[in-house]
Amino acid sequence: MTGTGTYKRRKGDVMMKKRVLAEVTINKEIAPGIFDLWMEPTQGLEEINPGQFIGVYLRNENLLLPRPLSICEVNADRSALRLVYRRAGEGTHELSRRKPKDGLGYVPILGPLGNGFPLEKGEGKRALIIGGGIGIPPLVELSKRLKADRQIVLGYQNGQTAGFLQKDLEQFGDVHVATEDGSIGVCGNVMDLIRKENLQADIIYACGPMPMLKAVKEFAGERGIPAYISLEEHMACGVGVCLGCVVKTREVHPHTNVHNARICTDGPVFEAGEVEI
Repeated sequence: MTGTGTYKRRKGDVMMKKRVLAEVTINKEIAPGIFDLWMEPTQGLEEINPGQFIGVYLRNENLLLPRPLSICEVNADRSALRLVYRRAGEGTHELSRRKPKDGLGYVPILGPLGNGFPLEKGEGKRALIIGGGIGIPPLVELSKRLKADRQIVLGYQNGQTAGFLQKDLEQFGDVHVATEDGSIGVCGNVMDLIRKENLQADIIYACGPMPMLKAVKEFAGERGIPAYISLEEHMACGVGVCLGCVVKTREVHPHTNVHNARICTDGPVFEAGEVEI
């Protein structure tokens, strides 16, 4: 997305639809139901833009489509990538049981897929990076590579899950934490924290549940701040086939001539003003 409603791919984004095997090297539970997985593809990784995702194929014959999972991080020599995911449905339950060197450690993956966050838009600016729940993982690679003054706001549901990836992100900017039950940090949601601490920004990047993204969009609109939001919550197949992740748009899509876009192929990252959520 370019921020103009023209649906052109951003410079640096890559759509590598190549299915390869990847070896699971680490897969551990870091919070209740939250897993930290590192994998090494058997073929070299292409350029990955923060905010992109991969499709993970599983052995369960009932799961025909790959599970779209956001990329949390890529190592320095691009030989391994990291996924931090929540164990929820059948697919992620199966994935959580994959262990290194157990004979089931290799998984087919497809990617990287989709459009990521526009790093060039925030270069040299005050960037507010906002994550909620399982929307926090893609912020690690974003924060690592964004050349900006970074204020990072993390929202967790409660003290049981609070803190996952917090230390990772503290390497790249000032981290502020909110929990809904008040067990850690500010009591409330990310927007409560931002207003309470009067955090200022020239640009916003955000990923998280839809109610949070709606609040971010409203906040950014009120203040005239450009905001880029990841809508990966509603993806299914991840490759634009199932049409299960359509979002309404302000402008007419040039290919379909209607006011919609597919989150998995036109996104998952959009300029907030371009989508109706």
